[in-house]
Amino acid sequence: MVKEYVCFTDGVYRIINSRVSLDSVVDEFLSGSSPESIATECFPVLSLEQVYGAITFYLANRCQIDEYLKQRQADYEEQWKAAKHNDPDFYQRLANIKASHGVSK
Repeated sequence: MVKEYVCFTDGVYRIINSRVSLDSVVDEFLSGSSPESIATECFPVLSLEQVYGAITFYLANRCQIDEYLKQRQADYEEQWKAAKHNDPDFYQRLANIKASHGVSK
């Protein structure tokens, strides 16, 4: 019997029966987090089985998902630039607040 753990809806890969994106789980995994840590500390709404299923899906489709992740990052950067361009005063105030609190990014 084959069980699915990841679905693709509205242009986003998500863990089935959750709002958690595959991006988030993969990012934690590639950063060195163990599946147990991902399930208990990062995304307690996911079962350990779901985390392992998501990681297995990623590893089985690594080229495709890596390309998807690159595109998602490029889309995010494009949206960030557009937002910054459309409301430069807000982003300047945000930068000032971050700087006053010693936050670099």
